[in-house]
Amino acid sequence: MTEEIKVKRNTKDSVFVDLFQDKKNLLRLYQALHPEDKDITEDELDIVTLDNVLTENLYNDLGLTVRGDKMLILAEAQATWTINVIIRMLEYITQSYREYFDRTRQSLYKSKPVRMPKPELYIIYIGERGNKPDVVSLSKEFFNGMDIDIEVKAKVIYESDSEDIINQYIIFCKVFNEQRKLHGLTEFMIKETIRICKDRNVLREYLISREKEVVTIMTSLFDDEHIMEIYAQDMAREAAIETARGKAALMLKKGKLSIDELAEFFPELSQEDIKELEEEVLQLR
Repeated sequence: MTEEIKVKRNTKDSVFVDLFQDKKNLLRLYQALHPEDKDITEDELDIVTLDNVLTENLYNDLGLTVRGDKMLILAEAQATWTINVIIRMLEYITQSYREYFDRTRQSLYKSKPVRMPKPELYIIYIGERGNKPDVVSLSKEFFNGMDIDIEVKAKVIYESDSEDIINQYIIFCKVFNEQRKLHGLTEFMIKETIRICKDRNVLREYLISREKEVVTIMTSLFDDEHIMEIYAQDMAREAAIETARGKAALMLKKGKLSIDELAEFFPELSQEDIKELEEEVLQLR
Protein backbone atom coordinates (compact mmCIF):
# COMPACT_ATOMS: atom_id res chain seq x y z
CA MET A 1 0.00 0.00 0.00
CA THR A 2 1.23 3.50 -0.72
CA GLU A 3 1.71 6.07 2.02
CA GLU A 4 -1.31 7.96 0.71
CA ILE A 5 -3.52 4.91 1.13
CA LYS A 6 -2.22 4.24 4.63
CA VAL A 7 -3.61 7.54 5.88
CA LYS A 8 -6.08 6.88 8.69
CA ARG A 9 -9.49 8.49 8.86
CA ASN A 10 -10.68 10.33 11.94
CA THR A 11 -14.06 8.63 11.64
CA LYS A 12 -14.90 5.05 10.80
CA ASP A 13 -17.66 5.54 8.28
CA SER A 14 -18.13 2.85 5.68
CA VAL A 15 -18.59 3.63 1.99
CA PHE A 16 -22.31 3.13 2.68
CA VAL A 17 -22.39 5.97 5.21
CA ASP A 18 -19.90 8.19 3.37
CA LEU A 19 -21.95 7.96 0.18
CA PHE A 20 -24.98 9.51 1.84
CA GLN A 21 -23.20 12.34 3.61
CA ASP A 22 -23.86 14.23 0.38
CA LYS A 23 -27.40 15.60 0.58
CA LYS A 24 -27.91 14.99 -3.16
CA ASN A 25 -27.28 11.29 -2.63
CA LEU A 26 -29.38 11.27 0.53
CA LEU A 27 -32.28 12.73 -1.46
CA ARG A 28 -31.82 10.05 -4.13
CA LEU A 29 -31.88 7.43 -1.39
CA TYR A 30 -35.14 8.69 0.03
CA GLN A 31 -36.71 8.98 -3.44
CA ALA A 32 -35.76 5.35 -4.13
CA LEU A 33 -37.73 4.34 -1.04
CA HIS A 34 -40.58 6.84 -1.55
CA PRO A 35 -40.96 7.64 -5.26
CA GLU A 36 -44.45 8.96 -4.56
CA ASP A 37 -43.05 11.84 -2.48
CA LYS A 38 -42.14 14.16 -5.35
CA ASP A 39 -42.03 17.39 -3.34
CA ILE A 40 -39.28 16.41 -0.90
CA THR A 41 -36.20 18.64 -0.81
CA GLU A 42 -32.66 18.17 0.48
CA ASP A 43 -33.29 20.62 3.31
CA GLU A 44 -36.05 18.38 4.68
CA LEU A 45 -33.64 15.49 5.26
CA ASP A 46 -31.41 15.25 8.31
CA ILE A 47 -28.87 12.53 9.07
CA VAL A 48 -29.14 11.13 12.60
CA THR A 49 -26.54 8.36 12.32
CA LEU A 50 -25.28 7.41 15.77
CA ASP A 51 -21.65 7.63 16.84
CA ASN A 52 -19.87 5.00 18.94
CA VAL A 53 -23.05 3.37 20.18
CA LEU A 54 -23.43 -0.03 18.59
CA THR A 55 -20.02 -0.98 17.28
CA GLU A 56 -16.35 -0.14 17.33
CA ASN A 57 -16.01 -1.33 13.73
CA LEU A 58 -17.01 0.39 10.51
CA TYR A 59 -20.39 2.03 10.67
CA ASN A 60 -22.67 0.39 8.16
CA ASP A 61 -25.89 1.86 9.51
CA LEU A 62 -27.60 5.07 8.51
CA GLY A 63 -30.38 7.01 10.17
CA LEU A 64 -32.27 10.01 8.81
CA THR A 65 -35.33 12.02 9.66
CA VAL A 66 -37.70 13.36 7.00
CA ARG A 67 -39.53 16.62 7.69
CA GLY A 68 -39.32 15.66 11.36
CA ASP A 69 -42.22 13.20 11.01
CA LYS A 70 -40.40 10.09 9.72
CA MET A 71 -37.30 8.34 10.98
CA LEU A 72 -35.64 5.95 8.55
CA ILE A 73 -33.05 3.46 9.74
CA LEU A 74 -31.06 1.55 7.12
CA ALA A 75 -28.64 -1.22 7.98
CA GLU A 76 -26.33 -2.96 5.56
CA ALA A 77 -26.25 -6.75 5.81
CA GLN A 78 -23.13 -8.41 4.42
CA ALA A 79 -23.14 -11.30 1.95
CA THR A 80 -23.15 -13.75 4.87
CA TRP A 81 -26.75 -13.50 6.01
CA THR A 82 -27.54 -13.28 9.72
CA ILE A 83 -31.01 -12.74 11.06
CA ASN A 84 -29.41 -11.08 14.09
CA VAL A 85 -29.48 -7.87 12.06
CA ILE A 86 -33.02 -7.36 13.36
CA ILE A 87 -31.57 -7.11 16.89
CA ARG A 88 -29.21 -4.44 15.58
CA MET A 89 -32.24 -2.56 14.25
CA LEU A 90 -33.94 -2.76 17.65
CA GLU A 91 -30.85 -1.32 19.36
CA TYR A 92 -30.51 1.37 16.74
CA ILE A 93 -34.08 2.60 16.74
CA THR A 94 -34.15 2.65 20.56
CA GLN A 95 -31.00 4.74 20.77
CA SER A 96 -32.14 6.97 17.89
CA TYR A 97 -35.37 7.82 19.69
CA ARG A 98 -33.48 8.51 22.90
CA GLU A 99 -31.24 10.99 21.10
CA TYR A 100 -34.24 12.47 19.28
CA PHE A 101 -36.03 13.20 22.57
CA ASP A 102 -32.87 14.77 23.98
CA ARG A 103 -32.35 16.85 20.85
CA THR A 104 -35.94 18.10 20.83
CA ARG A 105 -35.89 18.61 24.62
CA GLN A 106 -38.86 16.37 25.30
CA SER A 107 -39.31 14.70 28.66
CA LEU A 108 -40.73 11.20 28.94
CA TYR A 109 -41.90 11.94 32.48
CA LYS A 110 -44.47 14.58 31.63
CA SER A 111 -48.14 13.68 31.23
CA LYS A 112 -48.33 15.13 27.71
CA PRO A 113 -47.47 12.59 24.97
CA VAL A 114 -44.14 13.27 23.30
CA ARG A 115 -43.88 13.86 19.57
CA MET A 116 -41.99 11.14 17.76
CA PRO A 117 -41.35 10.47 14.05
CA LYS A 118 -42.81 7.36 12.49
CA PRO A 119 -40.14 4.64 12.15
CA GLU A 120 -39.25 2.90 8.90
CA LEU A 121 -36.64 0.13 9.01
CA TYR A 122 -34.74 -1.24 6.03
CA ILE A 123 -32.05 -3.87 5.58
CA ILE A 124 -29.91 -3.58 2.45
CA TYR A 125 -28.64 -7.07 1.66
CA ILE A 126 -25.68 -7.31 -0.69
CA GLY A 127 -25.66 -11.09 -1.11
CA GLU A 128 -27.80 -13.37 -3.28
CA ARG A 129 -31.48 -13.31 -2.48
CA GLY A 130 -32.26 -17.01 -2.68
CA ASN A 131 -35.33 -17.74 -0.57
CA LYS A 132 -34.78 -14.94 1.91
CA PRO A 133 -37.84 -12.95 3.05
CA ASP A 134 -39.11 -9.52 1.97
CA VAL A 135 -39.69 -8.59 5.60
CA VAL A 136 -38.02 -9.84 8.77
CA SER A 137 -39.57 -9.46 12.20
CA LEU A 138 -38.44 -10.08 15.75
CA SER A 139 -41.52 -12.14 16.62
CA LYS A 140 -41.27 -14.44 13.62
CA GLU A 141 -37.55 -15.02 13.61
CA PHE A 142 -36.99 -15.41 17.34
CA PHE A 143 -40.36 -16.34 18.87
CA ASN A 144 -42.03 -18.50 16.20
CA GLY A 145 -44.55 -15.80 15.32
CA MET A 146 -45.92 -15.46 18.84
CA ASP A 147 -47.54 -12.24 19.98
CA ILE A 148 -44.77 -10.45 21.89
CA ASP A 149 -44.70 -7.14 23.72
CA ILE A 150 -41.83 -5.75 21.64
CA GLU A 151 -42.10 -6.05 17.87
CA VAL A 152 -39.61 -4.91 15.24
CA LYS A 153 -40.09 -5.30 11.48
CA ALA A 154 -37.74 -4.36 8.69
CA LYS A 155 -38.07 -4.48 4.91
CA VAL A 156 -35.22 -6.22 3.10
CA ILE A 157 -33.88 -4.66 -0.11
CA TYR A 158 -32.11 -6.92 -2.62
CA GLU A 159 -30.46 -6.33 -5.99
CA SER A 160 -33.00 -5.52 -8.69
CA ASP A 161 -33.19 -4.13 -12.21
CA SER A 162 -33.55 -0.62 -10.85
CA GLU A 163 -30.95 2.07 -11.53
CA ASP A 164 -31.60 3.87 -8.25
CA ILE A 165 -28.77 4.68 -5.88
CA ILE A 166 -29.53 1.81 -3.49
CA ASN A 167 -29.24 -0.76 -6.25
CA GLN A 168 -26.07 0.88 -7.49
CA TYR A 169 -24.59 0.52 -4.02
CA ILE A 170 -25.50 -3.17 -3.92
CA ILE A 171 -23.81 -3.67 -7.32
CA PHE A 172 -20.73 -1.79 -6.08
CA CYS A 173 -20.50 -4.21 -3.13
CA LYS A 174 -20.84 -7.22 -5.42
CA VAL A 175 -18.09 -5.95 -7.70
CA PHE A 176 -15.95 -5.40 -4.60
CA ASN A 177 -16.51 -8.98 -3.43
CA GLU A 178 -15.80 -10.40 -6.90
CA GLN A 179 -12.54 -8.47 -7.21
CA ARG A 180 -11.54 -9.43 -3.70
CA LYS A 181 -11.85 -13.11 -4.59
CA LEU A 182 -9.71 -12.53 -7.68
CA HIS A 183 -7.01 -10.28 -6.25
CA GLY A 184 -7.20 -10.47 -2.45
CA LEU A 185 -6.96 -7.47 -0.15
CA THR A 186 -4.71 -5.40 -2.37
CA GLU A 187 -4.40 -1.87 -3.68
CA PHE A 188 -4.96 -3.24 -7.18
CA MET A 189 -8.26 -4.81 -6.09
CA ILE A 190 -9.50 -1.49 -4.71
CA LYS A 191 -8.64 0.40 -7.86
CA GLU A 192 -10.14 -2.32 -10.06
CA THR A 193 -13.39 -2.14 -8.11
CA ILE A 194 -13.55 1.61 -8.61
CA ARG A 195 -12.57 1.40 -12.29
CA ILE A 196 -15.15 -1.28 -13.10
CA CYS A 197 -17.94 0.58 -11.32
CA LYS A 198 -17.12 3.84 -13.07
CA ASP A 199 -17.11 2.03 -16.42
CA ARG A 200 -20.52 0.52 -15.64
CA ASN A 201 -21.89 3.89 -14.48
CA VAL A 202 -22.32 2.51 -10.96
CA LEU A 203 -21.95 5.32 -8.39
CA ARG A 204 -19.81 6.99 -11.05
CA GLU A 205 -20.22 10.58 -9.87
CA TYR A 206 -19.51 9.64 -6.25
CA LEU A 207 -16.45 7.52 -7.11
CA ILE A 208 -14.97 10.27 -9.30
CA SER A 209 -15.43 12.97 -6.69
CA ARG A 210 -14.47 10.87 -3.65
CA GLU A 211 -12.01 8.33 -5.04
CA LYS A 212 -9.23 9.10 -2.57
CA GLU A 213 -11.63 8.86 0.38
CA VAL A 214 -13.11 5.60 -0.92
CA VAL A 215 -9.64 4.07 -1.22
CA THR A 216 -8.86 5.11 2.35
CA ILE A 217 -12.17 3.75 3.65
CA MET A 218 -11.67 0.40 1.94
CA THR A 219 -8.08 0.19 3.17
CA SER A 220 -9.26 0.82 6.73
CA LEU A 221 -11.69 -2.06 6.29
CA PHE A 222 -8.73 -4.32 5.55
CA ASP A 223 -6.94 -3.03 8.64
CA ASP A 224 -9.96 -3.85 10.79
CA GLU A 225 -10.27 -7.34 9.29
CA HIS A 226 -6.57 -7.99 9.82
CA ILE A 227 -6.85 -6.95 13.48
CA MET A 228 -9.85 -9.24 13.96
CA GLU A 229 -8.02 -12.14 12.31
CA ILE A 230 -5.04 -11.67 14.62
CA TYR A 231 -7.38 -11.43 17.62
CA ALA A 232 -9.16 -14.64 16.60
CA GLN A 233 -5.83 -16.42 16.15
CA ASP A 234 -4.64 -15.22 19.55
CA MET A 235 -7.86 -16.37 21.21
CA ALA A 236 -7.60 -19.79 19.53
CA ARG A 237 -3.96 -20.09 20.59
CA GLU A 238 -4.79 -19.17 24.19
CA ALA A 239 -7.65 -21.67 24.25
CA ALA A 240 -5.34 -24.41 22.95
CA ILE A 241 -2.73 -23.59 25.59
CA GLU A 242 -5.32 -23.66 28.38
CA THR A 243 -6.61 -27.01 27.17
CA ALA A 244 -3.07 -28.39 27.00
CA ARG A 245 -2.28 -27.07 30.50
CA GLY A 246 -5.37 -28.76 31.90
CA LYS A 247 -4.57 -32.11 30.31
CA ALA A 248 -0.90 -31.89 31.27
CA ALA A 249 -1.73 -31.05 34.90
CA LEU A 250 -4.11 -33.98 35.11
CA MET A 251 -1.58 -36.43 33.63
CA LEU A 252 1.13 -35.15 35.97
CA LYS A 253 -1.11 -35.60 39.00
CA LYS A 254 -1.96 -39.16 37.94
CA GLY A 255 1.69 -39.92 37.28
CA LYS A 256 1.13 -40.73 33.61
CA LEU A 257 3.76 -38.22 32.49
CA SER A 258 6.90 -36.75 33.94
CA ILE A 259 7.91 -33.10 33.77
CA ASP A 260 10.61 -34.00 31.26
CA GLU A 261 8.03 -35.51 28.90
CA LEU A 262 5.67 -32.50 28.82
CA ALA A 263 7.41 -30.63 26.00
CA GLU A 264 7.22 -33.70 23.75
CA PHE A 265 3.53 -34.46 24.39
CA PHE A 266 2.33 -30.86 24.65
CA PRO A 267 4.30 -28.68 22.17
CA GLU A 268 1.80 -25.84 22.77
CA LEU A 269 3.28 -25.28 26.21
CA SER A 270 6.15 -22.86 26.68
CA GLN A 271 9.03 -23.44 29.09
CA GLU A 272 7.33 -20.98 31.42
CA ASP A 273 4.11 -23.02 31.32
CA ILE A 274 6.04 -26.20 32.09
CA LYS A 275 7.86 -24.53 34.98
CA GLU A 276 4.57 -23.34 36.46
CA LEU A 277 3.10 -26.84 36.17
CA GLU A 278 6.17 -28.28 37.85
CA GLU A 279 5.75 -25.85 40.76
CA GLU A 280 2.07 -26.77 41.05
CA VAL A 281 2.92 -30.48 41.21
CA LEU A 282 5.62 -29.86 43.84
CA GLN A 283 3.14 -27.91 45.98
CA LEU A 284 0.69 -30.81 45.84
CA ARG A 285 3.40 -33.15 47.07
